[in-house]
Amino acid sequence: MALDYLDFTGDCVVVTGGSSGIGKSCAMALAGRGLAVAITHFHDPDEADEVIGRIHANGGRAIACDADVGDEDDVEALFAAAESAFGPVRLLVNSAGRNMSGTAVQDMSLDHFDRVMRADLYGPFLTCRRFVRGLEGKDNPGGGGRIVNVSSIHEAAPRAGAVDYDSAKGGLAQLTATLALELAPRGIAVNGVAPGMILTPMNQSALDDPKERARRARAIPWGRAGRPEEVAELVGYLLSDRADYITGTTVKIDGALSLKVAQDA
Repeated sequence: MALDYLDFTGDCVVVTGGSSGIGKSCAMALAGRGLAVAITHFHDPDEADEVIGRIHANGGRAIACDADVGDEDDVEALFAAAESAFGPVRLLVNSAGRNMSGTAVQDMSLDHFDRVMRADLYGPFLTCRRFVRGLEGKDNPGGGGRIVNVSSIHEAAPRAGAVDYDSAKGGLAQLTATLALELAPRGIAVNGVAPGMILTPMNQSALDDPKERARRARAIPWGRAGRPEEVAELVGYLLSDRADYITGTTVKIDGALSLKVAQDA
């Protein structure tokens, strides 16, 4: 995928969850534009090695770190590795996360709720905080930087059985908006993207079964599920210099699925 029409400030981007799904597509697209990329995986080195191998084969620069983004020490080690390899990190994509469990609230353990919150909300908080700290002082004398948080249309469109995921994504929307206000005076833009149904491993059953994919696509006004490469194009734009006046917003990319609320009833 080409992002050749875009210009970027700095040349190092951290992409959490960059070994799979939307994060993988973002990492590949940004590396193809010439950015050095540091991706995370969580105890799945084979997927990460495949991504890094493809980037290197195309002449790109990339490293992979085994990191739990909900762990403060792991996040510190991730950024330290990226800075050691490539210099200051001026771009950040938060794509790592867990999906909904389908568990009713009365059956959901606190440990499970906490695991999802740590991946989907604590993780972006910790990475954003470390990103900002890394740009303080002599390493970023001119200011500037861009963050994109990968959220979901379910930050505002809840589903039964998703109190874990929906709560985390709702919090992520407010994290994004609040950081945009706080960091604007320093020239650091913070935005979100909110995908609908995207054909990634989070929708593996739809990838595997064309009938299920077609059935679910009938609920989408645009008539199909999205592709991770399409989300990566949007993320790339929001990271680029062309998006300089955009901060504090979350852009939906869902084929108008979120507009179906209260229809036909």
